[in-house]
Amino acid sequence: MHEAESPDTLPPPLAPAAEEHPYAVFRNRDFRLYLVARFIASLGQQMLSYAVGWELYARTHSTLALGMVGLAQMVPMFLCTLPAGHVADNFNRKRVVLAATAILAVASLGLMFISALQAPVLWVYWCLVAVGAARTFFWPAGAAYLPSLVPRRQFARAVTFNSGAYQLSCILGPAAGGGLVVLSGRFLEHPAATVYALNTLALLVSFTLILLVRREHRVERRQPFTIQNVAEGFKFVFANKIILGIITLDMFAVFLGGATALLPAYAKDILRTGPVGLGILTSAMSIGAVVCMLILAHRPPLEKAGHAMLWAVAIFGLATIAFGVSKWLWFSFLMLAVCGGVDNISVIVRQTLVQILTPDEKRGRVSSVNSLFIGTSNQLGEAESGTVAYLFGPVMGHANATGSIISVVSGGIGTVLVVLAVAWIWPEIRRYGKLA
Repeated sequence: MHEAESPDTLPPPLAPAAEEHPYAVFRNRDFRLYLVARFIASLGQQMLSYAVGWELYARTHSTLALGMVGLAQMVPMFLCTLPAGHVADNFNRKRVVLAATAILAVASLGLMFISALQAPVLWVYWCLVAVGAARTFFWPAGAAYLPSLVPRRQFARAVTFNSGAYQLSCILGPAAGGGLVVLSGRFLEHPAATVYALNTLALLVSFTLILLVRREHRVERRQPFTIQNVAEGFKFVFANKIILGIITLDMFAVFLGGATALLPAYAKDILRTGPVGLGILTSAMSIGAVVCMLILAHRPPLEKAGHAMLWAVAIFGLATIAFGVSKWLWFSFLMLAVCGGVDNISVIVRQTLVQILTPDEKRGRVSSVNSLFIGTSNQLGEAESGTVAYLFGPVMGHANATGSIISVVSGGIGTVLVVLAVAWIWPEIRRYGKLA
């Protein structure tokens, strides 16, 4: 079921004794550099996202202007996903990651000048389009590049630390961005420019660290850019039952079970906690994911990865239901933290299996399909949650709180039903063994 390792795709294994240590993967210089680079870049991007939202609303006082932020980044994702996968498989992945990082730095620098000069808001969206396009090329190249940095037996743990680093940036980034805006506001008229400048610096540091990574991706035979070659990722996903099953499971779980879009309504109308409570709820899932990462890092690779993923998504649905009916802030926080923890298990299993079950020459295209489905399900899931809350709330003569509760609880129930359906349709997932 697993492809054979070769010297061209994976580095030589470490000594068996080193493998026993939970942090043995950090003895790998290339992985250390890559992980730190990803964390710094992600931290800066989280700060940038906060600053963009804050500045746009301060300048326009329009919720539509905020909604256009997601649209500006989704359009290039739809247009560039398939070409990005082809590029990741047919060009040096390290150079693709470097090029995408450089474009992100230029876009951030552009946002700094737009903010400092108070240029028309339209220019902000053009920079965000560039950010969306660069990220779309970055994701499949970065995901497909990671397996070449570590031996296969360490790959699951590498994915665990990579996911944990991202979640940690989700906790620290918005807080750092908000703190910088407040501090800079005491001295500067346009404080968001400071955040954009710092993000540019972070991306330059990330670029330098990745440049120092020695491992290179070599393309044995470059394929022409044709519809057939570009669509190879879709063909492989639909032909591989395990990959198709786990992507479907994660996609529908995110689409149905995501309650994050309604957190402001819960904080204000249900839990009645205000901005402080909203901040606590917003950080809950990332905190749960980081705690889960620390636990998994000290345990052997999952022996029954398929069962673990199915149970993780089922618990995600049940915890979502419990959050939906909760009236107490700290119980709601706990349930969201549980959601974040088990979601991290699902992410680790999915990302690991997508890479180790895919031949190296197709990893970029398969990773692009994976990122397309999961990325769009995040955006569509937020729209689904808000729409259901509106239809079962104000449209039916009920309060926003009632509609929000119905939306979240029904989404959690739907997630559990999806788990049962996936386990029945793709029994191969139930039978999948050790994640290594």
